[in-house]
Amino acid sequence: AGAGVNTIALDAASARGVYVANCPGKNACAVAELTIGHLVNLDRRIADNVASLREHRWDKKTFSAARGLNGRILAILGFGAIGREVALRAQALGMRVRAWSRSLDDGTARAAGVERCDTPESAADGADALSVHLALTPETRGRVGESIFAALKPGAYFINTSRGEVVDHAALARALDERDLRAGLDVFADEPSGATGEIADAIVDHPNVYGTHHIGASTQEATDAVGEEVVHIVDAYARGALIPNCVNLADRTEATHVLVVRHEDRVGVLAGVLSILREAGINVQEMQNILFSGGDAAIARIGVIGEPSPEALALIRRAAHVFDASVGPKD
Repeated sequence: AGAGVNTIALDAASARGVYVANCPGKNACAVAELTIGHLVNLDRRIADNVASLREHRWDKKTFSAARGLNGRILAILGFGAIGREVALRAQALGMRVRAWSRSLDDGTARAAGVERCDTPESAADGADALSVHLALTPETRGRVGESIFAALKPGAYFINTSRGEVVDHAALARALDERDLRAGLDVFADEPSGATGEIADAIVDHPNVYGTHHIGASTQEATDAVGEEVVHIVDAYARGALIPNCVNLADRTEATHVLVVRHEDRVGVLAGVLSILREAGINVQEMQNILFSGGDAAIARIGVIGEPSPEALALIRRAAHVFDASVGPKD
């Protein structure tokens, strides 16, 4: 429903020409709200307060030892839609925000009022709290580990509402014990796949861990926003338009050359060109056809694997309704 596609067989879908689209940003506010909820709970121990009162125990002295969030440093790893919404809410609490993301530039950081950091470790260095909003990729799997936890202040707050697998849980367990971290976790590496079940992750037993049931995106507002985006995507597919937010189209193809054909806008012209390429054993990987003003002529740019032979190029140039054709290496 959000941006994550790690539970989808992308390779299988791509092999069958099936579009896979997501709804990035539509649940950003919902996840950010839960993130801030975890942050406040880690500081004020709200869950422990509730548990104590339900046992009819009054312990104001213990629960009055909060540090407060105003003026504290929050480090954010991942500055997409969710990270930006978390920054806004943290700033409203008076926190100073640092951020790291591979795509974060100085201009975007200045506009958001955050300090841009060059590495996750530099973002975490001396921070009072760290919130993770990373997509799960081979590069981010287990990325939040020993070096990042060691950079945080002792007793810092750690929040993960992204994917459980981006965290090295052995390193987190050590930080909970050795550096007195408190953690707010909405995601786990081995969480149940269904709506109910048992969770085997031992991290939930640690007294410094406050867990929720992967509910970050689960608000009515987010559900409505995602539903509207799904309708938008399905409508685009039904109309034959470009699919919004499609995640399994190739950024680059294996095309080595570009064949440029100027031609009259007539039925069958491009079919004839493609037939010549087929006979020459040339595979087409990309294709774009743009009309000139007036609609009488067009120019086709065809990305192909391998350079068409002079003979094939001559056949295309002599084809009916073709003005000219040229070929060159693909940039």
